[in-house]
Amino acid sequence: MNNRVRITKLILWSIVGFAGAVGITRFLFGLGATTNLTDATPWGIWIGFDVMAGVALAAGGFVITAIFYIFKREEFHSFVRPAVLTAFLGYLAVVFGLLFDLGLPWNIWHMMIYWNPHSPLFEVGWCVMLYTTVLLLEFSPVPLEETSRYARIRRILMKFRFPLVLLGIMLSTLHQSSLGSLFLIMPFKLHPLWYSHILPLLFFISAVALGLMMIAYESLVSHWLFRRKPETNLVEKLAKAAVWVLSIYFIVKMADIWLSGEWHLMFDGSWESYLFILEMLISTVIPIILFSIKKVRTSTAGQWVGSSMVVFGMIFNRINVGGLTMLRATGDTYVPSWMEITISLGVVSAACLAFLFAIERFHIWKEKPQDPEWEPYTPPVFDHTSEVWLGTPPLAARTKYTLVLLLSFALGFALIPSHKIESKGVEIVPVQKARGGDTLFIDGNHDEYGVLFAHTQHIDSLGQKQSCDKCHHMNMPMDKATGCWECHRYMYSPTDAFNHDWHADAHGGNIACTQCHPKGKERQAETAKKCDDCHLDLLPSDNPIKVENYTAPPYVTAMHELCVSCHKKKAEELSDKKNLALCTTCHQSAPPKYLKAEISKHLSGPYFNHVVIPGVNLKQEKEQLHKNE
Repeated sequence: MNNRVRITKLILWSIVGFAGAVGITRFLFGLGATTNLTDATPWGIWIGFDVMAGVALAAGGFVITAIFYIFKREEFHSFVRPAVLTAFLGYLAVVFGLLFDLGLPWNIWHMMIYWNPHSPLFEVGWCVMLYTTVLLLEFSPVPLEETSRYARIRRILMKFRFPLVLLGIMLSTLHQSSLGSLFLIMPFKLHPLWYSHILPLLFFISAVALGLMMIAYESLVSHWLFRRKPETNLVEKLAKAAVWVLSIYFIVKMADIWLSGEWHLMFDGSWESYLFILEMLISTVIPIILFSIKKVRTSTAGQWVGSSMVVFGMIFNRINVGGLTMLRATGDTYVPSWMEITISLGVVSAACLAFLFAIERFHIWKEKPQDPEWEPYTPPVFDHTSEVWLGTPPLAARTKYTLVLLLSFALGFALIPSHKIESKGVEIVPVQKARGGDTLFIDGNHDEYGVLFAHTQHIDSLGQKQSCDKCHHMNMPMDKATGCWECHRYMYSPTDAFNHDWHADAHGGNIACTQCHPKGKERQAETAKKCDDCHLDLLPSDNPIKVENYTAPPYVTAMHELCVSCHKKKAEELSDKKNLALCTTCHQSAPPKYLKAEISKHLSGPYFNHVVIPGVNLKQEKEQLHKNE
């Protein structure tokens, strides 16, 4: 009996059960109940490991298909099916892992309908979706060959295998590099040792190296589990190719750091410098040295050590880029909660179980491995009263794995802190008045991240004082041009604009119910008098916006609907067709207080040459600071 596979499955099922309890808690009570993520650190282990590293680990699929189908290296035929299966399961794991991280995971389908081609995430999302579909079509002939019922479908898929391979290579190449494009818009947050204008190129090269070593690592692990003779000769060829790819990656990376003037940051004694040196040693330098020695490269132990270092080193790189090295810039502290780690391990364990299932049930290898649960057996003989027969090997296996799954599931629920199992709903954030004069700084919650609004300029361009009604569409009694914050009193929650209790209170409006609600009808907002029936000057004259209910939408929603709708209309009137509805039209300047804080923080720091603040020339600010001193 192969105890390695059996024990491995028991461990994996226990992790899946434990993670299942945490996953249910996450979807019932939200991110706050299960993570240590904050607004300053919205990306944690679920992005760095589940998504960033998960995509990279699936690179073996496009690498081995390119080697076999494009470069015609027939000796690697035995690696093709396991690598495509690993890539397919890897991308499925990425999709499921992403669902846990998204605040509204049920809206993930929106990218298929609501296109935003300006966003790198749009390209990333479509590449994941399309490449996962291509991998499914590539792998489908394998399980379909087990039955003749779907022989026709299999023949069609086999006929289009080469176009599918080409499409898969193209999509995976785009996706591996486009993940690096995500971080091109983060020159301030990402540490300079990891930030680069050629991040897409670095991500692609490292993905090729990781793909080679992931194929080797998967082969070594699976052959060890099923007690098969390792494919040392083929792994040795992959290791030899990895030396060249890793060398190219190392040279390009070091040249980029040197040309960017960041060389000194590697030795400044900061924790990021030590982190970078450790990453490069594990992922690149030591594996290059090991695989350059033929004796090490051709030994099973050397292949284990070298491939493991590249795999875990590149995972380390993706985690560093995906959030770890942003902590100093954000000023936040983040340590993943045990529940975050559990869900990540659960997603990986589920993928591993699916891989083992496919290995045992389909012809992933030339010969199926002997299922440890199906070995020849004799009728049970009970020598001791304490022994129990659980049935035939398949039935006994299902019983054991189910028991472990349920026990770990229950244990997971038992360990979840009771004070976190609650849903606080949308946080109530009161809105404050905008600051400024001719130019207003609209920052409703005063978090110093807002929008500079050229108030006077808008008045002049929209028709002088007669244009005020276009924005100030409703006034408080005895007021003119009432501020938005008076009615839209909460950032993310709707507001009772009517204030029923005040109108009915003796110390407020002291209005009898019958003055608003007709007799004989149910007292509801729909049957009550309209506001302008009593408040004749409530709405500005000739204002197109009418008050049809007593609820004001959230402040953020009101701002966006008012500004964006007007900008869209204005863009249609302009001859040059500028898209004024883009986010960057308004969200392009940081508030003065924030600018001063960031300038003083970075003028003398090691990141000075890498800080980008819209509308501010930091070099001029630094020169002015020296003059003042």
